[in-house]
Order: sequence, then C-alpha cells, then structure tokens
Amino acid sequence: MPGSSVFRSAQPARGVEPELPVIPTALVEVDVVQRWRDGVPGATAVLDGEAGPDLAAAAEPFSVDAEVLTAIGASASAGDAKAFPLRSGGTGWVVGVGSGEPAKWRTAGAALARSVRDRLSSAVDADSEPGDLGDASDADYLQVRLPDDAGEELVGELTLGLALGGYRFKVTADPAPPRLRKVLLVAPEGADVDALRESVRRARELAAATALARDLANAPSNVKDPAWFTGLAAELAGPVPNLTATVRDEKWLADNGFGGILAVGGGSSRPPRLLQLDYRPQDATGPHLVLVGKGITFDTGGISLKPADGMHLMRTDMSGGAAVIGALLAIARLGLPVKVTGLVPSAENHVSGSAYRPGDVVRHYGGKTTEVGNTDAEGRMVLADAMAYAVDKLQPDLLVDVATLTGAMKVALGLRTGGLLATDDELAERITEAGARVGETWWRMPLLEDHADAVEGSLSDVKQTPAGPGGITAALFLREFTSGARWAHLDIAGPARADKDYSEVTVGGTGFAARTLAELAASLA
Repeated sequence: MPGSSVFRSAQPARGVEPELPVIPTALVEVDVVQRWRDGVPGATAVLDGEAGPDLAAAAEPFSVDAEVLTAIGASASAGDAKAFPLRSGGTGWVVGVGSGEPAKWRTAGAALARSVRDRLSSAVDADSEPGDLGDASDADYLQVRLPDDAGEELVGELTLGLALGGYRFKVTADPAPPRLRKVLLVAPEGADVDALRESVRRARELAAATALARDLANAPSNVKDPAWFTGLAAELAGPVPNLTATVRDEKWLADNGFGGILAVGGGSSRPPRLLQLDYRPQDATGPHLVLVGKGITFDTGGISLKPADGMHLMRTDMSGGAAVIGALLAIARLGLPVKVTGLVPSAENHVSGSAYRPGDVVRHYGGKTTEVGNTDAEGRMVLADAMAYAVDKLQPDLLVDVATLTGAMKVALGLRTGGLLATDDELAERITEAGARVGETWWRMPLLEDHADAVEGSLSDVKQTPAGPGGITAALFLREFTSGARWAHLDIAGPARADKDYSEVTVGGTGFAARTLAELAASLA
C-alpha cells in the first residue's frame, strides 16, 4: 500500500528484518491565515535593524517588553531560536532571520521546527502522556507571524525549512515521538493569501520529494535491496495521476543486454532491477526530459573492497536514484505540463564467487564494451546501461544523470555543493539556476577534452577507470553512452549525506538534488 513501511522484497528471509518508520515520512501541514490567534503557540522573527536586533518588533505580538527577549539572549542570527514563557501561560518562540532575505527564512524555519520538536520530545521524556503535553506551548501546532513584506519566495523558503528541519528517521522499538503537525503562517494585511498558499503547496511538494529521498537513503540495506527499493517506488507512484511505474527483473535485463547492471549485481544473492517512471500529462509541452539515477542499494566495493571505515554509509549509495524517484513524484503531483521519464538502475555491489572482477570486459546495452579496472567504480557501469537505453528507446531531448559517483568530486567541492558537468552552456545554466531557486548549490566542472583519449580502451571500447582527474574522467566515460544527446551529469558524492544538521539539512541522507530535478522540469514547462 502507498506509504507503507512494511513493503518487503520477494527474496528469501535473512533473519528478522526491522520494522521501518512509515515511508514516506509525514511532514508538517502549513497554511496561510490572516489573523494572529491569542492562546495559540506562536513564533516571530528577529530582524537586523540599524541599531542591532529589532527585538521590540519581535516582542510586540506577544504583548511583552523587548527586555524579555534581551534576557533570554535572542538575536537576529539566522536560525537562532529561543523559547520563553508568556504571561498568559504557554510559550512563545523568537527566531533570527538576519537581514531577512528569503534563504534566511529557510534556515529560521528549520531551526524553529527543531526547537519545537525538541520541546515536544522533552515533554514526553518528562513522563507526560503523549497527546497531553502540558500547556498550549507544548502542543503540536504553531503560528508564525510573517513580516509586512512577505512574498511568495519568502513563504516558500520558510515552508521548506519548517517541513524539513524537524525531519528524523530512526529504526526503533519505541513509539513514534510527537512531532510538529501544523503551522499557520499569519499573513500581513493586504497580502495575496491565495498566491501565498500556492507557494506553500509547491514548497511542500518539493519538501516531500526531499524527505522521501532521505527516507530511501536512510533505510538500512538489510531491508533495502533492489527489489524493495524499486518496488516501493512503484507502489508510491501507483495512485499519482499520469505517472506509471515499471520494474524490470534480472531475466528481462539479461534478455535485453544490460550487461553493466548484471555485472555489478552478479555478486549479490539479491538480484538487480531497473525502475522506469513515466510521467505523461495530456497537456505536456516542451522537451522530453529523461532523468537517470544511480540505485546501488549497498556498495562493498566488490572485489576491489572498500575500507571498513565508513562502509556503513554505503546504504546511501542509491541517493541519486532516490532523488529521481522523489522528483518524479513531485513533478506529477504538481501537475507540471512536461513529459518526464525517470530511470533507476538498481543493484547491490557485493563480494562472492559470482562477483565481477578487475580485468573483465562487460558488454553494455547497445553493444559497447567496457574493460573493468576497479569494481568499486560500479556506479558508472549501471548508469551506462540506463543511459544507452534512454537514448535508444526514449529519445530524450534532455538527458540528466545524478549519482554519488566519485570521491574526487567530494574532495574538489566538499560536502555541500554538487558537481555539474554538461555538454552545453544553456543546460548547465538552467540546472544551476534551478538549484539556486530551491536552495541547492551546484558548481560547474569542465568536460576536459584533453582527457577524452584516456577513456578509449585497448582491450575493449572504453576503460571504466581512465587516468586523470577522477570526477571529470568519470563524466567523460558516461558521455560515451549518450550518443550525442544534450546531457548533464550531476555528481552528488559530497552533499548526498551530512554528518551534522545545518539549515534544512539533517544528519544522514540529505535528499540533495531531488528539488533541483523537479525545478528543472518546472523550468521546461
């Protein structure tokens, strides 16, 4: 059933699998209203003023003096959330938004969501009964006063922060903890409430895409095999208008020559899959966009075994595929008038007597051959099959792949910026601008033709691991399977996972790229 956490693959049982939290994670409901309501837990923003933080304006809705906020250390620093008791009982919050640009409101919304979540959890830890969390300040709803100049962009950013900042995914026997369920955004007088509500609706769909991608990345790999991963995506797509899902098994892959996916998945007892999501609205205009996402549900490195340190994070090696799944669901739910297809080649890269080896020659979909240099460079092997299939059968106008592909890109750009390589300037600029609009940062890297010869093979058509700058040569390898299509490669090895909370990002899988892909589709409509 859609949203169920009890979906299981048809593979043989391997011990007792943990019961996961409900997928997709429920997000806070957000609405826009026109009146501040006395007695409802509330929050206001602290803005930088000419003489410092404007505490008087932040305090006014609560009918308290600015000195109260001074006493609790309130500041305009973006994301600095402080709670304080109200005279009438209950608690209010103030949260810094710096100079007030929309991105600061995303940070503020996330901080506010975490503060309310932590307060609700503290109330439960103090032996309160769930659902009876004390005074009104500890309820699971909140109102937030918007500034006089609040527009659609600001409201969208705030909604993203509120929806994603309090995200959590934990496999536990404990009951689900209380959470922030509803936020009312109190619009300024004269605001276009309908327009603000549409901005909220859109932002919530983008947040849902990110949250689902996080859910899929965070799910442990003893549950998340290729059949579970692609099957759950198909289940979620089922009720969405104009969206259809097809999951192909290992027999279909063999019959149709998907040698790269089969080679990578050959070492695992849990066979590979190929997920195809087709969004076909009747009013579609513009180009056909095909998105391809790497879906490696666990990566040991294969025979080229990874070091033990950090290998547990390889449960997130399907983050590119998760971003494609989240984006397709958001695109369809938003009803965007554009034709989009998503492909997610999924496999486990394991070590066994049937694992592929360095030195093997693999024949991909379409016939091109690759000499394997390192079995830990498995992502490009499965992407090559899917991309060759896309240009042959789907005839895309634009082809975009996304993957946790290379450690080299992580070294080059760090943990918060995605690498972008593209065959033309317009496509690269369109993706960069799409990311900027939804709070995801991309940096364009060059497709250096000086290294193109390194991809050429001697034993085969191409080399899997050519010499040179790793992130760039990996992209040059993938380009060999595009047949000249307009194409962009997104390497998210760095920002796909986080080791600490910041802005709307939470520890674990981040869902990075899901919003960019959805916004890219919107820009084509």
